Amino acid sequence: MGTTDSSRAGDDRSASRRAGGARSAPGPAAPPSGLLDLLSVAAVVLNADGQVVFWSPKAEELFGYTAAEALGRYAAPLMVHEEHRDAVIKLFAEVMEFGTDWAGAFPIRRKDGSTRMVEFRNMRLLDDLGDTYVLGLAADQAAVERVERDAALAMRLVSQSPIGLAILDADLRYVAVNPALERITGQSAADRLGRPVGEVLTYLDTDPEARLRRVLETGESVVERNIVCRPPNDPDHDHAWSVSYYRLEDSAGRVLGLAYSVIDVTERHRAAAEATRARQRLALIAKASASVGTTLDLVTTACELADVVVPVLADVAAVDVLDSALAGRIAPHEGPARFRALAVSAAHATEAVGAADPPGGLATYDSDRLITQCVRTRQPVLLPHTTRQDLGRIARHSEAAARLAAAGVHSYLAVPLVARGEVLGALDLKRTRNPAPFDDDDAFLAWELAARAAVCIDNARGYQAQRHAALTLQRSLLPEPPSHVPGLEVACRYQPAGATSEIGGDWYDAIPLQGDKTALVVGDVMGSGITAAASMGQLRSAARAFAELALPPAEALRHLDHLTEGVEQTITTCIYCVYDPGLGQCEICLAGHLPPALMRPGQAARLLDLPTGAPLGVGGVPFEATTIPFRPGDELVLYTDGLVETRSESIDARLDALLDALAATRGHDLEETCDRILKILRPPGGDDDVALLIARAQP
Repeated sequence: MGTTDSSRAGDDRSASRRAGGARSAPGPAAPPSGLLDLLSVAAVVLNADGQVVFWSPKAEELFGYTAAEALGRYAAPLMVHEEHRDAVIKLFAEVMEFGTDWAGAFPIRRKDGSTRMVEFRNMRLLDDLGDTYVLGLAADQAAVERVERDAALAMRLVSQSPIGLAILDADLRYVAVNPALERITGQSAADRLGRPVGEVLTYLDTDPEARLRRVLETGESVVERNIVCRPPNDPDHDHAWSVSYYRLEDSAGRVLGLAYSVIDVTERHRAAAEATRARQRLALIAKASASVGTTLDLVTTACELADVVVPVLADVAAVDVLDSALAGRIAPHEGPARFRALAVSAAHATEAVGAADPPGGLATYDSDRLITQCVRTRQPVLLPHTTRQDLGRIARHSEAAARLAAAGVHSYLAVPLVARGEVLGALDLKRTRNPAPFDDDDAFLAWELAARAAVCIDNARGYQAQRHAALTLQRSLLPEPPSHVPGLEVACRYQPAGATSEIGGDWYDAIPLQGDKTALVVGDVMGSGITAAASMGQLRSAARAFAELALPPAEALRHLDHLTEGVEQTITTCIYCVYDPGLGQCEICLAGHLPPALMRPGQAARLLDLPTGAPLGVGGVPFEATTIPFRPGDELVLYTDGLVETRSESIDARLDALLDALAATRGHDLEETCDRILKILRPPGGDDDVALLIARAQP
């Protein structure tokens, strides 16, 4: 066989095909790959004279001649146009003489007279008798070019694709890896080829080999499965990939192996994560605005701040306030800083809580400590990655530093609490389980939360100072219970309200008079705060003065009513009693006050039915006194409305509750009775202050 000069270009394609890598021989039972069938390769054998001695079925398809028509005939006149015969005969002679292979393309003539370009590979054969033959392998050039084009296109697609691609054999060992996958994962093809997938993908949290094995066995593809991992080329940051797994089969359905693709969607993942974080930050700010500062209690406000930042912002949070700020002093600008721990909150049980100062306690931090640096500079202190040396500067002492290390504290952030230009303390944040380090965005968010909370803490601090002042004034104006009153045993209690604005208006008094008499007074200035406490002090002093004049109860209240014209808080309820042990009676007068309760031995407690009168400050209304027997064993209970009034129950129900409580304490010591009455009817933190006085007649 031969070729024309115009078809010599086929030599280059043949050379490129000869340069391909060798393929391992299949097993004896392995099915064909299908490539030869795809090319429809024909085989023709010529003897030394150029006669056809073998003719394959594919040759019949390619050239159109049956075996019967071709065998024994000279090949050149049978299949070659006349103008090409000399060249073909020459090439045939060279193959036979020199034994060199020849490959190329030239036009052949089919039986029907048409011309077709055919790729040929000719080689000399030698049998056991020493006879020589020529084997010609032929395929339609268009089919060869199509396969070449498809293969080249596939190689280009794989090598130039921005999508990472890997081919695995049936044993899940790497056969091929494209450059994109090398770039995405940071692992070269040399590190993968020939190795099983389980040895390569060790940085994935899941078991990729088991998933790939299922795809290989079932043929069910996995499409666009999102995974987050830290690949070898960037072990400190999360990367997001969209992966797909699918089985590879040849045209005959034989399983060749498996392929998977990897698309790097890290930027999209990070953008989505950042959007989620932004929503969380907005939600956290909104939550803090609603939940921090719900009361004017300093500790409660600090706890609300610590709780709101856990676990969204930190795993452990602590709120510490400068002791100087609580005392109203200016904090020193150098040296150690003294803090009072107000709150600690943690997302989970951790040693870091034990390293924090217990709430309520005082702790001194040296000037080299980070929390001291925070309040002195009024700037956040951010340590994205803490070292053991850093933990020593976070903790107050070495034992606490060791606990922080045991808890796995890896990132730290402290922001100052600044309100109205004054540094109040610091918000201390730590991360243990959350793997992400604190960053500038976290510092900005913590600063915003601290600024909002600091105003609430400052309000609570001011409230606490005002409450302390009002309570101090109130208590200073109340008398000490008399050590001895003729014919009476007296017990008194004052319980402040939970809010500063409700402190100040209630008082009690037991005043010894001439003739072994005793004046018992309980009053309630209708107002609150320091002003009410001051008004109460004036009225209590005036009541004592009128009692010293031995004025009857109605007369004393008339003078007190007149006195209220010059007092800022003008409306006051009051009960005024004078006990005369010699006569065994008690004269009682009310000025708009709740009725006293009376308990006699062997009888149920009851409320006295007395003329109510008008509150002091109304003016022009006469007061009417009532005298009742009051003999040894009798008990008289005087109280202000804070003991029995609530928003949830009627006054009648509460008065019944008072009588029930008195019955339950009958015969007890009066001091114990006072405590139990308050515990039953008015736990600490009520809406109003309470004055309570119980007198028991003695033989």
